[in-house]
Amino acid sequence: MARIAGVNIPTNKRVIIALTYIHGIGRTKAAEIVEKLKIDPARRVQDLTDQEVLHIRETIDADHTVEGDLRRENAMNIKRLMDLACYRGLRHRKGLPVRGQRTHTNARTRKGKPKAIAGKKK
Repeated sequence: MARIAGVNIPTNKRVIIALTYIHGIGRTKAAEIVEKLKIDPARRVQDLTDQEVLHIRETIDADHTVEGDLRRENAMNIKRLMDLACYRGLRHRKGLPVRGQRTHTNARTRKGKPKAIAGKKK
């Protein structure tokens, strides 16, 4: 089992698909990495040599923000918005949808389970 960026990559999958198991690398970035290193996209991770795995690891470390660094960066961006107390930051703080969705109905993923309001009858 290959270990890249602190993630165990599944060995029986194609290289492009296996690289998407790393947070911050999707299909497009995985395809770019494989193309840059001139690795056949149809090859499986178990067929890669140690040298090729090392090249993939070095390329990801040099050119891409992944895993813990990316998560930390996203968390800091949200924290910055909350500290600024801008509209988006207030929505994050209150746990409401940030991008303009309606909240009268729906928005349950963001708001959580419905809470009954005492004495509210029409």
